[in-house]
Amino acid sequence: MFETVIGLEVHVQLNTKTKLFCACPTSFAEHQNINTCPTCLALPGALPVVNKEAAIKAMRFGYAINADVNHRSTFDRKSYFYPDSPMAYQITQLHKAIVQNGELFIDLEDGSQKRIGITQAHLEADAGKNMHEGAISKVDLNRAGTPLLEIVSQPDMRSADEAVAYLKKLHATVRYLDISDANMQEGSFRCDVNVSIRPKGQEAYGTRVEIKNINSFRFVAQAIAYEVQRQTEAYEDGVYDQEVYQETRLWDVAKGVTKSMRGKEEAADYRYFPDPDLRALIVTDEMIDEAKKMPELPDAKVKRYIEELGTKKEDALVITANKEMAYYFEEMLKHGATPKTAVTWLTSELLGRLNKASISIENSPVDAKTLGELISKIEDDTISGKGAKDVLDFMMENESRDINAIIDQLGLVQVSDDGAILAIIDEILANNQEKVAEYKSGKDKLFGFFVGQVMKVSKGSANPGKVNDLLKQRLD
Repeated sequence: MFETVIGLEVHVQLNTKTKLFCACPTSFAEHQNINTCPTCLALPGALPVVNKEAAIKAMRFGYAINADVNHRSTFDRKSYFYPDSPMAYQITQLHKAIVQNGELFIDLEDGSQKRIGITQAHLEADAGKNMHEGAISKVDLNRAGTPLLEIVSQPDMRSADEAVAYLKKLHATVRYLDISDANMQEGSFRCDVNVSIRPKGQEAYGTRVEIKNINSFRFVAQAIAYEVQRQTEAYEDGVYDQEVYQETRLWDVAKGVTKSMRGKEEAADYRYFPDPDLRALIVTDEMIDEAKKMPELPDAKVKRYIEELGTKKEDALVITANKEMAYYFEEMLKHGATPKTAVTWLTSELLGRLNKASISIENSPVDAKTLGELISKIEDDTISGKGAKDVLDFMMENESRDINAIIDQLGLVQVSDDGAILAIIDEILANNQEKVAEYKSGKDKLFGFFVGQVMKVSKGSANPGKVNDLLKQRLD
């Protein structure tokens, strides 16, 4: 039996207005090579200057993960030759990162939490982008110099599920902190996976293989599963030393396999040395105060929802996994919805409709205020739960947001007047004397028949609670 050992290196593109060492904008999808200057093109004589905003965002992340935020950090040059790197080196932080020794807690299926250590989070400049068109390759340097925060975990994960849970928690954290949009499709949140196996009980780690630049949670899980199987089979076949060696591999999405890319470089291969153009980054008290201004994070929200709102833990975890969903939920509460009903209508009714239409919560055609008001109409007995679903369906397809007008238009005002409901009940009982006799002889299940008949005659407008109470009175 083998144990899987996983560590992750996640590159988070910080959402600063300008690049890490120059004033070029970081806007996405501009015309190629338009957001460039002598500094990010590495022209002779151009000197880098550290982006203060990037440093503060990195510090904010450090405080959020209970890490050591160094008041003095340094930059190093990492040498490599590649077309998308005009400098022939990358400016990064090897010897003294701005954030070190942090932690993140992930939620496991059994309801417990597991601590994942974070070795460091360091600032570095992104490379450009290679574009291949048949036999021709081109380079777009708009992205060159964009600020990245590389977050390096300790090898504390033991399964693909734990790795994905860590990634999702990290993704949610940087989005709550508003330090990155973490858009995986655009490459602003991408991941390198380090995987090895070892016989259970063995303390020494096995040979580590790195899988580069995976940009979806699903692909991370698939790549880990494939790599673990490949390494396990090599071990069992007696060819582990020949087939598993320290290297960098790529995930082939189409074939569902990892492929060898190159031998894994060590620090010596990159010839790291302190960047002579950059002085040490010294953070000020003003920067520390600014970095410590942060919103309520997912773990704190879960705790508050459980303790103050009485929300079930599993529901709290679902809602807080997405920043927009958590804010939507809280806005619903401000407009009349009770916590328990808001959870049901958000996670089941609204999300069910949004998922079916492939719409994200932030683009929902029904805003939180409107849905909160709709739920309040159920709770004050203006309409039934079924009627509210009809109103929600109507709003998903139409622009009208006047709840009262829609209820009137659809004829969904709930009848709660005892006299009106009793009149319908008496008519139903008079027309079904045989079934009344059967019910009184012990066939209790017929009660549901009578309720259904009343709701049918009232076209769903009768208050179900009132119907049940009054029907019981009449039959008993």
